[in-house]
Amino acid sequence: MPYEMKPLACNPAGMNGLSEKIIVSHYENNYGGAVKRLNAIEQKLAELDWASAPVFVVNGLKREELIASNSMILHELFFESLGASAASAELQWQIEQDFGGMDKWAAQFSAMGKAQGGGSGWVLLAWSHRDRKLINTWAADHTNNFAGATPILALDMYEHSYHMDFGAAAAKYVEAFMNNLNLASASIKLAALKGN
Repeated sequence: MPYEMKPLACNPAGMNGLSEKIIVSHYENNYGGAVKRLNAIEQKLAELDWASAPVFVVNGLKREELIASNSMILHELFFESLGASAASAELQWQIEQDFGGMDKWAAQFSAMGKAQGGGSGWVLLAWSHRDRKLINTWAADHTNNFAGATPILALDMYEHSYHMDFGAAAAKYVEAFMNNLNLASASIKLAALKGN
C-alpha cells in the first residue's frame, strides 16, 4: 500500500515569524516529495529480482529507502513541532533533570541549529531509551541519529526550510522556530515513550 501525506499538523497562517508561504511550500514540495520518492522506491523494491539483482542495486535502493523514509517521518515530526504551546509538567521536569532547565536546553538546541546554518541536517530532541533521558542530537542525510533514541521534536535545517523567508540568515530562522515550539506535542510523545 503506498504511503500518503498526512494532513499538515500545524496552522501555517499562525506562525510567529514564519510565513504561511514557506510552511505550505515546505509541506507540499519537500515533505510531499519525500512521500512520492518513497513510494517510487518501494515500487522498485517490489519489482526487484532479489536472487539476481546486482549488489550495488540492492545497496542503493535500500539506502535510498532509508533516506526517503526518514525524510518523510522527520518532516511529519517537524510540522508537529510547530504551534506555540507549553510543555507539560513532566516534560519540564525531564528537561530540568537532563539539561538543567528549559533555558539551558533551548540554548543548546538553538546553538546546534545555528551551527548547521549553511549546511544541512536536523536537530532533534530525542528520548534515549537506553539512558532513560532526553538528549539533543543531530541527523545528517535524514539517517544519522543516536542509536536507540526516539525524536520527540525536530528542527529542519535544510535550506528549503528557511531560505524563502530568511535567505542565508539561518540563525534568524532558528529563533523563529524556537518561538513556535509545540511543546504540548512533545510532552505527549515523551509521556507515551516513558509509558505514562
